[in-house]
Amino acid sequence: MKILVCISIVPDTTSKITKEASDNFVKKDDLTFIVGPYDDYALSRAIEIKDSMANVEVAVFHVGLDKSEPLIRKCLALGADYAIRINGEPTSSIQIANEIVNYVKENHFDLILMGKEAIDYNSGMIHGLVASGLNYNHFSPVMQLDVIDEGLELQIETDSGKSTIQCQLPAVLGCQEPIAEWKIPSMRGIMTARTKELTMLEMKYNESNLEINQEIVNETNRKQIIIPKENLNVLIQALKKDIQFN
Repeated sequence: MKILVCISIVPDTTSKITKEASDNFVKKDDLTFIVGPYDDYALSRAIEIKDSMANVEVAVFHVGLDKSEPLIRKCLALGADYAIRINGEPTSSIQIANEIVNYVKENHFDLILMGKEAIDYNSGMIHGLVASGLNYNHFSPVMQLDVIDEGLELQIETDSGKSTIQCQLPAVLGCQEPIAEWKIPSMRGIMTARTKELTMLEMKYNESNLEINQEIVNETNRKQIIIPKENLNVLIQALKKDIQFN
């Protein structure tokens, strides 16, 4: 089994926030960066699977600049076999997703793990976009992951609580606690990480190549109707039948 763990590099929440005087944007140079906490959970579970099964390979994937390499090396020290860095500054979720999709189409992976969201922008979109681009099974947020003969057994969070389901590989999963416990790299792992392969590739997906076909925004007039709480059944029936208020 080949597992690809996609990581984000995000500001540490304990960092002191300062702003640029010119444009009021946050000064990134003053921030301390870490691997996204939810991605840490995903990586920890991937390493646990590798340690408990034969013939499992774990790769780490990141889209970012070279300053992220020390944190990628930390992932290798935890137990990942090799890493890939797409060189460039990502500007959107769809750009990152397309880089992942492009790589996986050329280098097959059975299971793609990542955090349910990054803690900076919290969009939570990338795993869904990747699954759609690859036509893989997709679930998020995943709280428990086990490999079984038929594929995977997952515990996922739902609106009503938790559900245990099974799915076939290949799959893309967005992970959260308590799927695994965070790991700390050992001294042996740190020394070994120095010799592990970290491949740098150039970006293939450039958003400047996108064309805008239409710039029309559909405006919806508000109905300006107030429904008293004792008549909520009127609203419920309208939503069920898609009735337009006059």
